[in-house]
Formats: sequence, structure tokens, C-alpha cells
Amino acid sequence: MAALAPTYDLVMLLDPQAQEDARAKILADTRETIAAKGELTREDEWGDRALAYPIERKTDAEYHLLQFTAATPELLGELSRTLRITDGVLRFRIVKLEPGTPDAPDMRPSAASARPAEAPAATPATSAAPAEVAEVAAGEPAEAAPAEAVKAAAGEPT
Repeated sequence: MAALAPTYDLVMLLDPQAQEDARAKILADTRETIAAKGELTREDEWGDRALAYPIERKTDAEYHLLQFTAATPELLGELSRTLRITDGVLRFRIVKLEPGTPDAPDMRPSAASARPAEAPAATPATSAAPAEVAEVAAGEPAEAAPAEAVKAAAGEPT
């Protein structure tokens, strides 16, 4: 039985100050390179985001995620070389995904507005522990909570 081609994540940070057609050409060339020696399985545009630190005196970048399979390692070398010398690419990272790795989160700006609506469903399960800690911290008698719970609330080892 033949082994499946490994899956990779390519995250690119493009210069938002570059011309729109230049950024589109970078993405199109990257897609063509992947299609020539592999298969593009997913493409997400995450939009403009602030950088954790300035890169080439720029404080924000346009983020893109491309997931692909590569039958040969030559594709990785070709992508790395091309992206390294291309103007308009601030940073990129290619990561090999292990089998069973969950899908990448939906980081698009339009998806961010939909996420808070889903969040309240998860809060009841997580709100029980902070309520217990709040009762102890609010001045409940020490007998009301075991010593281990008080130490855990204070961050001390038990």
C-alpha cells in the first residue's frame, strides 16, 4: 500500500502596502507552483492583522493560509526559494502536518463576528470553578472550603 503524500500548511504574511495586483500575483504564482507538483487542498485569506513586532518597519500584514499535499520534497524547496526572494512577502512558514491534526481554525474577519454567538454555549461548564473560587475569596469561612481548594485558588502547590 502506497503512503499518502504529506500535508503541509503554508502561512504567508504579505506587505499590505504593496500593490493589490502584486499581492494577487504572489498568491497566483504560489497556487500554480503547488498545483504543478502537488495539490492545493485549502486556501484561507485571514485578512490584515497587526504583527507582534515590526518586520521591515511594518506593523501589520495580510495573512494567508494555504494547505497542500506534496508528492515530492522538491516542491518545498522551490516554494521556499521563490517566497524568500519575492518582494512583498514579509514572512512565510511551511509546516508539515502530522496525521490526525485538526483543521485550521477559521480566522477570516467575517468568521470572527460569528464566533461570539457560539461562545455562550461553552461558558456554563467553565463558570462553575471561578464561582467557587470567588466564594472563598469573598470571605467565606475556611471551614466552608477544604484547604486544598484554598491553596489551588491562591496558586499555591498542594
